[in-house]
Amino acid sequence: MADSTPTDAALRSRMEDHALTAVPESERRSGWGLMTNTAGIASTLIQLAIGGTVTLIAGVWAGLAAGVVVAIFGGVLGWLVGHVSYRSGTSSTVTARFYGLGTRGSALASLIFAFMILGFLALENALLYYGTLFMFGWAPTTANAIAIYGLLTLAWIGLTVFGLPIVQRTSTVLLVAFVALTVVLTFVALNQSGMTLGQVFSGGPVVPGFDSDVTRFTTVLSILAGSAGALALVDADFARYARSTKDVGILAVGGAIMIDVVAVVLGTVIVHAGSGVVTEFLTANPAVAATQGGETVADKVAWMIANNAGAFFVVLAGGLGFVLMYVAQVKAQVLNTYSGSLALTNLADGIVGRSPSRVVMVVIGNLVALAMVAGDILGLIGSYLGLLGVTTTALASVIIADFFIVRGRRVAHPAETEAVNWAGVLSVVGASVLGGVLQETGVTPLGFVVALVAVLIAYPVLRTTVLKPASSQVAAPRVPVP
Repeated sequence: MADSTPTDAALRSRMEDHALTAVPESERRSGWGLMTNTAGIASTLIQLAIGGTVTLIAGVWAGLAAGVVVAIFGGVLGWLVGHVSYRSGTSSTVTARFYGLGTRGSALASLIFAFMILGFLALENALLYYGTLFMFGWAPTTANAIAIYGLLTLAWIGLTVFGLPIVQRTSTVLLVAFVALTVVLTFVALNQSGMTLGQVFSGGPVVPGFDSDVTRFTTVLSILAGSAGALALVDADFARYARSTKDVGILAVGGAIMIDVVAVVLGTVIVHAGSGVVTEFLTANPAVAATQGGETVADKVAWMIANNAGAFFVVLAGGLGFVLMYVAQVKAQVLNTYSGSLALTNLADGIVGRSPSRVVMVVIGNLVALAMVAGDILGLIGSYLGLLGVTTTALASVIIADFFIVRGRRVAHPAETEAVNWAGVLSVVGASVLGGVLQETGVTPLGFVVALVAVLIAYPVLRTTVLKPASSQVAAPRVPVP
């Protein structure tokens, strides 16, 4: 019995996973291992579908060029934000307490990040649910929803509550399996369609409704950057475990390459070659086609790519597509749950001043995702990513502006922490509104660029003039590591 106390304490510590405290030097890890988390969360069926879609909009080579541009942007953004988290040893939202928003102001960061990450958790839960129904020919009944969503939720909780070691091990194994299965699936798609790689990569834009190639290119930049901005915050969550800024660069650039280059290349082959195969299947099976959205068969194929990617992969490759769906989504859902729990922990602590259990937040995060499933988030994926790109870029930018511009890379001391850093809060809100309005009204699809520039200009000016650091501070949860 005497030995159980230290064992229990170690287990509790592992489950809390330094949610509100700095990661000690003894627990720091290699960037290559950490990269399996950022690449794992970036490699899903949704990202493959997005990769194929952007090359349908802009043409294959223009879409690939856009992916490279966004990979550079996202890799640099993630590296910069991740470096700040590496120096502080804390997650993205706790880091925002010291750099840009203040303790209670960081609740804004938590709301933005939790909205993003739990939204993806809900989105990909729904993808698994409808893909499973399609595979087995089941009806979308209440009983099936309770059973499938219930089992999925229990799995995400069980794989996440014990902290980073199990999360990273799960991501590593499934990332390797995902890459292998996806490469196999590209050959299946090419074989069944009769197309060659040359024919696929010579494809031009096919989606109507754009008045110029420039408009097509900037549109796909906006779509891809929606995920890149969000990934920068995920980078920060794992960068707190990095041993050096070089390791931060490895995990950030690796994740950006996976989501904006690898996923675009593989998604292009699968979507371009596989669409003809799926079209033939729906034409020959009108009863199945009737279950998918859209008027014509072409509309139904496009709807499946955007809203029911799991079914698209099942039609294309049967059992292999079904297995790939789960391999891709399980690792992403575990990582979504992990980062979501960190954001919710900081949200509760920042608002009420108490340190809730991260395990409790793992459960709450999954319950929130289940509630979000009831909304039509699958049909709103395009606008969802656009808004996501603006808000997450603004948040990442204020952390960067505070650390690199205002502080000149000086690590914050706990005594400097304010309740609310109004310069940061106003900069993030103002930049998000400005970028969002300009994007939604059609002035520019590059709302994320507007948000980035607005914060980098507004925050240093406000912080050094009319909204200088307040004299009142609040207690900090930990001491930053050097």
